[in-house]
Amino acid sequence: MTLRPVQVNIKALDDAAVGRFWGEALGWGVSRSGGGATAVLPAGFDWLDPVTVCVDVIAVPEPGTTAKNRVHLDLATTSAAHQAELVARLRSLGATPARVGQGTVPWTVLADPEGNEFCVLEPRERYRDTGPIARVVVDCADPRAMARFWDRAMDWTLHEVTDAHAVLRSAKGVGPYLEFLRTPGVKTVPDRVHLDLVPCPGDDQEAEVTRLRALGATDLDVGQGDVPWKCMADPEGHEFCVLARS
Repeated sequence: MTLRPVQVNIKALDDAAVGRFWGEALGWGVSRSGGGATAVLPAGFDWLDPVTVCVDVIAVPEPGTTAKNRVHLDLATTSAAHQAELVARLRSLGATPARVGQGTVPWTVLADPEGNEFCVLEPRERYRDTGPIARVVVDCADPRAMARFWDRAMDWTLHEVTDAHAVLRSAKGVGPYLEFLRTPGVKTVPDRVHLDLVPCPGDDQEAEVTRLRALGATDLDVGQGDVPWKCMADPEGHEFCVLARS
């Protein structure tokens, strides 16, 4: 029994506008299903058997707060020129510079049109084969504890664990990395960015939820009502959802 990350879920007042931004940013297709959901998908994406992740933008009535999201995307580049060109293009699409205490760093911190932070990385050899999303970064207090939970929760491979960070990636060696990064501060509000997971073929959603509870996850009531997915939080309170396969 296990799970795979299938999408990065981003909340927005205007899902269509934020979805268009991320579609242009990533060079992916955009599909609006109605009901306040806009999917941003790489070509040929199969959400029932994902080896990478897509982006799903969901409309919510509440605006974001001034608190920094504890989950964000890092985008990959292949050269200094590519990094500069991508930053310029993203700003023309509506991204704005963001200050999150980063100081002087070789990457560029931006925010999407509704203020969700993300980074455009300088060229790094590790991320040359990830596609446009280099990694999904989760701020945490204890990367080793996060590694223990998420390594058991998912079928992704654990690549590295230190006191500073923990790194996982699809067992097939494709798509973005998932990194838990030791970061000062504590989680004070729900994030507007989180991961959605899907059971692997042949696995049952309810059985997976039960297994996650045994690993230390907790159930969440975020006002979701009667929906086919299960809202949960990991041991440090990061929200995530377990989707049904049907």
